[in-house]
Amino acid sequence: MTDGTQAEAGTSPARGKYAPVQLDESEILRRGLDTFAELGYAATTVRELARRLDASHNFINDRYGSKENFWRAAVDFALRDAQPALNQLLAECLDDDERLRKVVVQLYRLAANASGLNRLMSDESTRDSSRLDYLHQRFVKPFWDSIEPTVNSLMAAGRIPRVPAHILYFAVTGPALALAQDPIADRLNPAASPTAEQDRSSMADALSGLVLHGLLPRPG
Repeated sequence: MTDGTQAEAGTSPARGKYAPVQLDESEILRRGLDTFAELGYAATTVRELARRLDASHNFINDRYGSKENFWRAAVDFALRDAQPALNQLLAECLDDDERLRKVVVQLYRLAANASGLNRLMSDESTRDSSRLDYLHQRFVKPFWDSIEPTVNSLMAAGRIPRVPAHILYFAVTGPALALAQDPIADRLNPAASPTAEQDRSSMADALSGLVLHGLLPRPG
């Protein structure tokens, strides 16, 4: 069958090895991130990525070199604005109390509105891997280094408990990671509309308010 008769029959010719992908770079990376978040890294095959991108099975290796390089590109895309936004927020705050409060609120809003990234980070945080090293170097360490002086100052003032750094990290970020757990949220609150359809920022604010009430109660 010729290409012309295939088109008349309503079918598509097989995609050639170097056929162009009809997506811009941001959409390619967004779909990649969502696939890794949904399936996990190990279960995400190059073939499955190609299928979701409507690309040839060689596309990922041809453009990015490997599945892991593509994963890194997707993570970089998702996190590209996170640290600059945090740095700006820290610079604008007047005192340590306000600084930590606003950081927690911003972190939870990011987690709620970027559920794919949130799910990916939650999954990767349980595995000792080069990918976790990458997340730590690119996001976790810069984030924690940015707020550590604030945390130390609040500990010294008796405003938050003196605990090891990783315990405080879990106290701050653990609830934020839970904002990606829509299926269990829907089962716990079946009378509400589906969690995915709710105002994600309002959900984040309610949860961050609850966490901050315990972690950093207001004086008086």
